[in-house]
Amino acid sequence: MHVVIMGCGRVGAALAQNLAALDHSVAVIDQNPEAFRRLGPDFDGQSVTGVGYDRAVLTESGINRADAFAAVSSGDNSNIIAARVAREVYHVGTVVARIYDSQRASVYERLGIPTVATVRWTADRFMRHLLPAEQTPLWRDPTASVSLVEVRPHQEWIGSRLSRLEAAVGTRVAYLMRFGYGTLPTDSTVLQDGDQLFMLVTDDIVDTVRAVAGSAPEGQADR
Repeated sequence: MHVVIMGCGRVGAALAQNLAALDHSVAVIDQNPEAFRRLGPDFDGQSVTGVGYDRAVLTESGINRADAFAAVSSGDNSNIIAARVAREVYHVGTVVARIYDSQRASVYERLGIPTVATVRWTADRFMRHLLPAEQTPLWRDPTASVSLVEVRPHQEWIGSRLSRLEAAVGTRVAYLMRFGYGTLPTDSTVLQDGDQLFMLVTDDIVDTVRAVAGSAPEGQADR
C-alpha cells in the first residue's frame, strides 16, 4: 500500500520507517527539508518539501494513489486541514490525524476522521496510574456511546469462571492481562489472582459494573 505522511518529526519519522520496513510505499511531507534527516540514510521512500495540504505537494507525494494518509505535524489546524483535504478531495480510504486538543479530537472523530489526541492519551495514562480508583476509559468509540474500562474484581471472584462475573455485571470482558500478556477470554476461562480485566461498558452501567465486580459474589456455587 502507498501511505502519505504529513510531518517528519519524531512520530512521523518513526511511522515512515516502520511502514517502509514492512515494504510499504511511503511519501513524507514536511516544510523543513532538514527534518528528513530523521528518516536515516536507509530510508528508501519519498521526501517532499512543502505544505501538507497544498495540492501540488500532495500530487507530488502520490496522494492520487494513496491508500492511507497520516497527518502528524505539530499543529492541530494543519493536521485537520490536511486530513480533510485527503479525505474529502482525494477520497483516501484511511485518514488519521494527530490532535493535541482533546475537544477538537472528539469533534473530528464524530465527523469520521480518526484522531490520535496525544495530550488526552498521555493525561489518561497518568490518571490511571495516579488515581487507580478513579480510572478514565482506556478507549471510547467515536459516538461516545461505548467505552473500555479496567474493572478490579473482589478477591472472592478469584477461582470463578469469567462467564459468572459477566452474568453478574451484565457486560462482557473484552480482554484480560495475565502475566503481562493480553488474553482473549473463553467460556471456560477462570479468573486468576493478578488478572487485569477490561470490560466494555456504557456510561449508564459503568458504576454498577464496577460496584458489582468490586463486591464479593453472592453464593459460592458454580465457580
